[in-house]
Amino acid sequence: MEFPRRQYLNALIRKQGNGLIKVITGIRRCGKSYLLFTLFRNYLLNIGVREDHIIEMAFDSFENLEYQDPKKFLSYIREKMSDKGTYYILLDEVQELSEFEAVLNSLLRKPNTDIYVTGSNANFLSRDVITEFSGRGDEIHLSPLSFSEFMFGYDGSVETGWDEYTLYGGLPPVVLQKTDEDKRKLLKDLLEETYIRDITRRHRIRNRTEFNELMNILASGIGSLTNPTRLSATFKSVKNVSISNNTIESYISYLIDAFLLNRAERYDVKGKRYIDSPYKYYYTDIGLRNAKINFRQYEETHIMENVVFNELLIRGYTVDVGVVPIQNRNTDGRKMRKNLEIDFVCNKDSERYYIQSALALPDEEKLKQELRPLTYVRDGFKKIILVKHVPAPWYTEDGIYVTGLKNFLLNPENP
Repeated sequence: MEFPRRQYLNALIRKQGNGLIKVITGIRRCGKSYLLFTLFRNYLLNIGVREDHIIEMAFDSFENLEYQDPKKFLSYIREKMSDKGTYYILLDEVQELSEFEAVLNSLLRKPNTDIYVTGSNANFLSRDVITEFSGRGDEIHLSPLSFSEFMFGYDGSVETGWDEYTLYGGLPPVVLQKTDEDKRKLLKDLLEETYIRDITRRHRIRNRTEFNELMNILASGIGSLTNPTRLSATFKSVKNVSISNNTIESYISYLIDAFLLNRAERYDVKGKRYIDSPYKYYYTDIGLRNAKINFRQYEETHIMENVVFNELLIRGYTVDVGVVPIQNRNTDGRKMRKNLEIDFVCNKDSERYYIQSALALPDEEKLKQELRPLTYVRDGFKKIILVKHVPAPWYTEDGIYVTGLKNFLLNPENP
């Protein structure tokens, strides 16, 4: 089965020949090598690029070990470039190449090269790209399969597809497994033997038990407001373990840098400012989240929220948690300040959307609860309530759009 990954392939095509090093980042096993060596390579051949003008190198392959030496690799490239035509240089696991930053900058100076690289997130993070290439790198961030990409290759109904996607996630090698047992095993193996091992080695984490427990706590509480202070208190009260705020903050930053977690900050919609912690955390792949807590805690409300958050990031939005301050009066008539929450405030260029995620709207009271924070936002941007099952999209009398979750996820071109 082939997943076309059109969004990312189109990004590579759009950036073709822009004079920068195209750097594909993303969690390991999300399909970076496949995007570069299969989808993009096939595109180049289809538009008439000669095969001898596509130079490929996977630095983690045994047969290419000698080319981890920068002098041997540059000599190899020089031998391959026999004319003044454009050469497309496709490099996988480039962090295995010694002094790769200097080598890539050297290649970039050649007028007839167009360079594309991938790297393992254990040693090659997005912030490393910014630091090492100093304006010469152009990042394309690859996510696990979105729900619409997953359904492209799924042989079943949308309902059963949703059940499977929210249990096992969208990592391509997991999706391609034939049985539930194989999917669970691969997710657990990837989590323990690839992702966690990468992070603990990179950052020399000695207390792996505490690190694992923190991941469990964050997995159990996806979409809940928290901060290092609260997490430290949880360790103390539940595990009787003392762990400092700074250590917890460092551990969380490692998980974010490794693309396992994303953080949503709180944004005061009326005051137009960001609010310091607490934050919300979401897993990049819901299957890894479920594997971390041994598939014990399937809470569809929070899982749906996590999937919607990931979908919005895939669509290119920055996503915050909205805070709407209001004035209420308590029982004795005194004014009382209260904060209402909007699940997602989404921004891209001049676009903005306010989105509430609701598993169901069983009655008028629940509808009012979801509508309330949105009605206090007075600007003209679109306001949306996503519900798992809605017979047909409709607008409330306040102009708030109510639509079904599947309609939203399967139509990525629509807000």
